Amino acid sequence: MTRILSVLAMILALAMAPAPAASADTDQAKLAVAREMIAAWKAADWRKVGDLFAEKGVLRSMMIEPVTGREAIYQRIAALGKGAPGGVVLDVAHMGVIDGLVFIERTDRFVYNGKPGSVPVVGVLDIRDGKVQEWREYYDRAELLRAMGVSEK
Repeated sequence: MTRILSVLAMILALAMAPAPAASADTDQAKLAVAREMIAAWKAADWRKVGDLFAEKGVLRSMMIEPVTGREAIYQRIAALGKGAPGGVVLDVAHMGVIDGLVFIERTDRFVYNGKPGSVPVVGVLDIRDGKVQEWREYYDRAELLRAMGVSEK
């Protein structure tokens, strides 16, 4: 009888134990953050774009110097966003998680200072704890500048 009560006590303890917290680092959670980022760009919600980065996050457009820190990233994106008040549509061709990183093959479409343009891009996002730690962008910078109707400064 004591053994039965002991087993029942263990079952009751397990049933009453809190469920494990959902991890922010599952592949599905990382893809959800990436989708939030895509939606924020489309909505021209530059604050949301910045807020999805970690406090010490890094934005690397591979042809220029990286931007480090959530607020600095927000400032950079918001400044660019002034030319694209209608947002930037990230037309995703493929998105998935490989070795814990989110890869996004896409074409970015925008109207920048009244000039419509588009450019193919591959982005690699390191998302941990529900925030973008690092975002690496690979694209042809000269093609992007032509599409935006601006010249290198």
